[in-house]
Order: sequence, then C-alpha cells, then structure tokens
Amino acid sequence: MKLETEARLRRTGMIDVDQERFAETKQSAIAPHVEAFEASLSERSAQYIGHTMSRLRRIIAGAEFAKLADISAEAVTNFMRSLRKSDDLGPRTYNHYLQAIDAFCNWCVTTKRLLANPLVGMERLNVDVDVRHKRRALTREEFAQLVKSARDSSVCIQRFNGEQRARIYLLSYLTGIRQKEIASLTPRSFNLASDPATLTVEAVSSKHRKKDVLPLHPELALALPGWLKGLRPSDKLFPKLERRKAWLMVKLDLERVGIPYETDDGIADFHAAGRHTHITELLRNGASLPETQKLARHSDIKMTMRYVHIGLNDQAKAVANLPASALHRRCISGVSDRQSLSATGNASTKRERLTPCNRKELGVDCRRLAIGDNLEAGGIEIVRIARRKRGDSRETTRFPTRARCRVRLMTRGWVG
Repeated sequence: MKLETEARLRRTGMIDVDQERFAETKQSAIAPHVEAFEASLSERSAQYIGHTMSRLRRIIAGAEFAKLADISAEAVTNFMRSLRKSDDLGPRTYNHYLQAIDAFCNWCVTTKRLLANPLVGMERLNVDVDVRHKRRALTREEFAQLVKSARDSSVCIQRFNGEQRARIYLLSYLTGIRQKEIASLTPRSFNLASDPATLTVEAVSSKHRKKDVLPLHPELALALPGWLKGLRPSDKLFPKLERRKAWLMVKLDLERVGIPYETDDGIADFHAAGRHTHITELLRNGASLPETQKLARHSDIKMTMRYVHIGLNDQAKAVANLPASALHRRCISGVSDRQSLSATGNASTKRERLTPCNRKELGVDCRRLAIGDNLEAGGIEIVRIARRKRGDSRETTRFPTRARCRVRLMTRGWVG
C-alpha cells in the first residue's frame, strides 16, 4: 500500500524524484565517493593528487565522516583546530587541508551527489600573520657571487658539479622558471633560431598545467649552444634535478662566499635566489606590473606582488628619480629671485614682495604698483571706496581671485 502511494505521488509530481535521489545519496557510504573523486583527478600531477587525497582522507577519518550527510562546517572546523594544535600547522598548510575537502564537496555538487556544498562560507586563515618560510630576493651583487662561488667550487653537491650548479642558478634567475620546470628541460625546449629566442615549458611540467613560451635573455641565448653541445634532443640538461635538494646547493654556495643563507628578511633558498630575484629585478629594471605578471605566469597580480621584495634602498632610489625641476624655479618658498640677501642673511633694502599674481603663476617679474599705473590692462580692478563718516575717498587695488587676466573696471558708490 505504501509503495503504491509513493508511486502515485511520483506520477503526479507530489514527490520530487531528484530530491529523493539526493536524499538517498547523502545517506550512502562516503568511501566510494572519495575513490571516484580521486579517479577524477587523473589529469593532475601525481604530487597534487597525493597531497590532496592524503589531506582529504585525514579530515574524513579524524572527523569520523561515514556518510556524505555527516560532512558539516562545524565538524571540519573542530577537527582542524585540534589538528593545528597537535601538528603545529601553519596557516598555509591549514588552508591547504580546507582546500582539499572543499574541492571534494564542490565535485560532489557538480556530479549531482550533493545538492549544495556544506562547507560554503568557511573562512581561511591569513597566511601573512604566520609566515613559516619567509623568503628574500638576492641583490645583483649577491647573485653574481653565488654563481662565481659555484663555478670556483671543486666539490659536487646533490650530484651536480660547480659548473652545472652555476648553469642551474642562471637559468632560474634569467627565466624565473621553477625547479621542476628546469629539470624537464631538453634541447627541444629551446628555439634559438627565432627572434627573440624562446624557451618552452610543456604543460605536463608547468605548475598551472599550461604550455608556456618565454623569451630568453640575449646573453643566455648566446651561452646555450655551448650548454647543449653533445646532448641528444630528448636528453635532460639536468637529470633528476626535481629529486635533489636545490636549497642545500644554494645554502652551501652562499656560505662559501660569506653570504648568510637566512637573515631577518628571510631565507635565500633556491626558489628565492632564482624566481623571487627574477621577478624583483624585473620591476627594479623598469618592467611594468602587467609585463612582470605575464612573465611570472601568474593569474592574479596579488600573487606576483608576493614575489616582489622592495626594500628601503629601492624606495630611496625611486624617490631620488623624481624630477626636481620645481627646485629650479625662479621663485622658491615665497622668495623672489630678485630678492637679494646681505652677507648676514637679512634681506636688503631692495627686497621686493611677491604678489598674488606670482603665486598664481601669472609671471615672475612682479613689482609694487602705484595708483597711477595702468592697472586695468593687467587684470587688476580699481575700486573706489567712499566713507560717509570720514568724508574722504581713497583708491585701492584688488587682485583677481583667479589666475586669469581680463580688463575690468568696477566702481562702487556710497557705502551706507
């Protein structure tokens, strides 16, 4: 009887079939949905899949989610608070955990498993409050010493000799590409015959999974034929670099020439010495923000600005580059160039007072005018004022309130 009633209600539209299906799916076990979500990520990099799934499964296990219906913002927040205390998670890692389960919930909505994302509105932590890996860009002098230190070194670090390390540093600095992207480079990656010469980072190696074509620095383009000599088109320039501790190479090469690896401004690891320095130097040398963003391959200008390290010295240079023509005007700080000063610093008897005309930039050759002068032609009004009580009349001058000259004569009668 119940089944017949439900069937009749479905036929008449009294029961929404889609709503009923959503209700059934929410009560199903969560594990099969997690496996299906992982399969949907097959086009992403293995590293991304590994990080995302490990974080997602840790939240599901820790919050004890057995069904899709169990997922709630409150339960996720409570678990993440305890996880942050136990594992001392930084804000960035905390946000990565939330991003993993949020991506899973969005996928469930897209694939009609959930009617809405239950985590909508969950706030992320401010990553600027607690920076665990604060980086600093190298100056041009420091980077030159880093390259020289590597080339002068006779030891191998992380399976790379000094010349190989110097070439890795130069590629990172002059192109801004990342460690994994450098590791993927082969002779096919370069087009030295084009104008300008270019470097291609394939989508499979690029962080944003897109093919990128970047212009090469002219000096790097001249050096590359020697670097590529003897290599087959498919040979890697720096085999297995993605597995090496590039930060350790930079640390040891910097310390060899007395440059500290870590200062109050941050650490100078491989990413900082190469990519951060590359982006900072682009702006220091006149590149615009849109150009820098394009070369950095960032989708958001805010991300580009995180790589820019402009210090007090850079700010001082920017201020010094302001045009100082205003300092060479003939009238400075209310003092005319025709005003002469005595040796004691007092104004001479020939000192002349600036007029409002001068301040309005109507001319710099100003002098005190007498009543008999032709004032109207200069845009100055003659005002006749008569005072009944005193019985006298006098003439005075009035300067125009705006910086424009026009002949005008105004006469007023008796003032009551």
